[in-house]
Amino acid sequence: MIKIGKVVETLSISADTLRYYEKIALMPKVHRNNNGVRFYSDKDLSRLRFIKRAQKMGFSLEEIANLLRFRENPQNAKPQVRELAHQKLTEIEEHLTELSTLRDELQLLTNLCGANPDSCPILDEIDKG
Repeated sequence: MIKIGKVVETLSISADTLRYYEKIALMPKVHRNNNGVRFYSDKDLSRLRFIKRAQKMGFSLEEIANLLRFRENPQNAKPQVRELAHQKLTEIEEHLTELSTLRDELQLLTNLCGANPDSCPILDEIDKG
């Protein structure tokens, strides 16, 4: 069993976040000693690592809650997990396209700004909305 402070240090998760995950049932109620100090098991740490990794992949807390349920019976949940991952992949690809367009636009505006001593094309373009 590991104290909350060590979990915070090891996983780079704030104590407030850990308490919030418990409050919204993303984490089960963890063991507490008589003073109310939370202690986490290896299973809890595995679950927290799963949550962090899923967040890095762009899944929302609601989606992560579903993934955690699917994790309990992965063979039967495989089609749903695949569909959820496919949806996330589509969102990421759309976001990458938007970011690429934004990068190109900012590159152009930056070049124009350097070549125009009288006005700022960057501010002018942002002003257009």
